[in-house]
Amino acid sequence: MELFTSNQMRQLDAYAINNLGIASTLLMENAAKAVVAAVEEYAVNRRIAIFCGNGNNGGDGIGAARYLLYRGYEVKTLLVGRRERLSEDAAEMERRLREAGGRLEDFDIRDESLKEYLSSCGAIVDAMLGTGINMELKGSYKAAAELINSLDIPVVAADIPSGISSDTGEVLGSAVMADVTVAFAAKKRGHCCEPGNVYSGRVIVADIGIPTDSPIPEDDKVYSVEAEDVKRVLPAREPISHKGDYGKLLVISGSTGYTGAPYMAAEAAVRSGAGLVFLGVPESIYPIVASKCVETMPFPLPCDAAGRLSESAVPEILSRLEACDVCLVGPGLGRSKGITHVVSRILKAARVPCVLDADGINAVAENIDVLDMAPGPVIITPHEGEFKRLGGKISGDRISSAAAFSARHGCITVLKGHRSITALPDKRAYVNTTGNPGMAKGGSGDVLAGIIAALICQMPLGEAVISAVFLHGRAGDICARRFGEYSMTPSDIICALPEAFKEILS
Repeated sequence: MELFTSNQMRQLDAYAINNLGIASTLLMENAAKAVVAAVEEYAVNRRIAIFCGNGNNGGDGIGAARYLLYRGYEVKTLLVGRRERLSEDAAEMERRLREAGGRLEDFDIRDESLKEYLSSCGAIVDAMLGTGINMELKGSYKAAAELINSLDIPVVAADIPSGISSDTGEVLGSAVMADVTVAFAAKKRGHCCEPGNVYSGRVIVADIGIPTDSPIPEDDKVYSVEAEDVKRVLPAREPISHKGDYGKLLVISGSTGYTGAPYMAAEAAVRSGAGLVFLGVPESIYPIVASKCVETMPFPLPCDAAGRLSESAVPEILSRLEACDVCLVGPGLGRSKGITHVVSRILKAARVPCVLDADGINAVAENIDVLDMAPGPVIITPHEGEFKRLGGKISGDRISSAAAFSARHGCITVLKGHRSITALPDKRAYVNTTGNPGMAKGGSGDVLAGIIAALICQMPLGEAVISAVFLHGRAGDICARRFGEYSMTPSDIICALPEAFKEILS
């Protein structure tokens, strides 16, 4: 699903009004009806409070108040902004509200009777600011947001919670925490990016009459990744096929003290359909890893006195790389000059896709030019700390940060987080929609790297990475339901992968 910016939505709105002849007040009425539908689903009683700004988002709220009155609700409609600054359409909605027997009251944080009313409400509607906000909440808006958040009452946000940047998901000082957000016409980027996705709660997309396929200048494309997107691209296994048809994967991983990382990365790759998985580990840990791996093919590599790969491992690695379709480098490697040399040589030699994870990323951070000179495609999977070490700029806009890095270095970036961002070199970006806090445990990243590498063996590069991130999160969500977020483990995620794949392919 494409995610829109506030600027794109303004252009779509203007196109609908000016080119298609759709009345702006009709769009506002449709938005109001969509808000009312959400209120009727979430309200625990028939007393409602609606907080309105003086712009068109406030007009949506005022319109909703009128429809709720028609349905027999008790409604208090509060103007947080200045009455003399009501937009033309919001003023028209106020006139219609008065005709219906309602009124728009001025919000006063000092009014104790208001607080009593609010505490008894069945739902609160936030229609203060909408998608146009680009500065911190202040004054009465901030006071209203904090008051709403202090109440244990269902909150319905009109288009986007007030205080959330619709373009980045940033909290602009303070923001309303909604239980459900009614997104008008389309999802905005701020609905899906952290932390805006948390503040938005459940997001319902409401068709209010604005066609989202209208001709407007294209910004860089951003999409959310949904189950149907993955189902559409995930290939079925051919009835007549053999293991060679599903790719040969070379995994270079592990060091003394880090024997779990190579096992989990390789096992996740097998669970994700890779035909053959070769696992190169330092000879110091080979007996331990070999005893765990029954579906993969581990082999020992020369290492230093500390149990980390040494430079003398390079010839064996490059020899095996020639016969493989994908290479995964990094989980549990540790850090040393030898590791930096090994990773550098792999990247310079590989003409197949290379997935760089964990210490593979740290090795490249010492010489970022190696990333630029790689002859084959490179996929990096950094968390924010690793991303900064690579020279990536982390601002509140995680999408732009990842997209800029991928465009600059010609790689695919998976910027991990609560809602991981996958950015392609052509400036397309994808926001994942699966996963949970129970996955924030050591080893989850190793599992993700294995899934990514395995799917690259079997399908087009970009589709493989995007699908892998989604499936990793889906398996994590299955584990959270089964074991709870506290007790689930990365090994549980691997075990849940068959169910995740089955759900998507069914």
